[in-house]
Amino acid sequence: MMKTLMISVALGAVALASPAFAQVMTPAEYVMTAGASDLYEITASRTVLETTQNPQLRDFAQMMVADHNKSTADVKAAATRSHVRAAPPKLDPLQQELVAELRAENGAARDAAYIAQQKASHGQALNVQKAYAMEGTAPALKSAASAIVPVVEQHIAMLMKM
Repeated sequence: MMKTLMISVALGAVALASPAFAQVMTPAEYVMTAGASDLYEITASRTVLETTQNPQLRDFAQMMVADHNKSTADVKAAATRSHVRAAPPKLDPLQQELVAELRAENGAARDAAYIAQQKASHGQALNVQKAYAMEGTAPALKSAASAIVPVVEQHIAMLMKM
């Protein structure tokens, strides 16, 4: 659990120190970042769904899979309209480590690790979406990011009650 907290703090620190926050992301960078974020959320949620006995957490994780599949599809469609090519999303090394940590936990420890990771990753996702919605250069992608912001804010509000 302590490792989860340390990784979650590191995730937040990486987000704030990232060059993407020092300058506007290119459309391709945004598509890759949003795609990796969605892939992480889907993978982590499917992992917790394998074992959780908590009905509230199960509902939340199922919603994460659905909502992040939708945001991936929305960003891909906007990228196509913007003539932006990006490689298929992949987890970055930190996201890979977070998923591995979830897989190493069981029961209530996995549930707690998932919630801690989700709080940190959704904070990072919100920063990315808000930044691109405000300062992005591809109108279709800006629109997609703007539509994603309230969904991420809803997720954060739900997480704060867990």
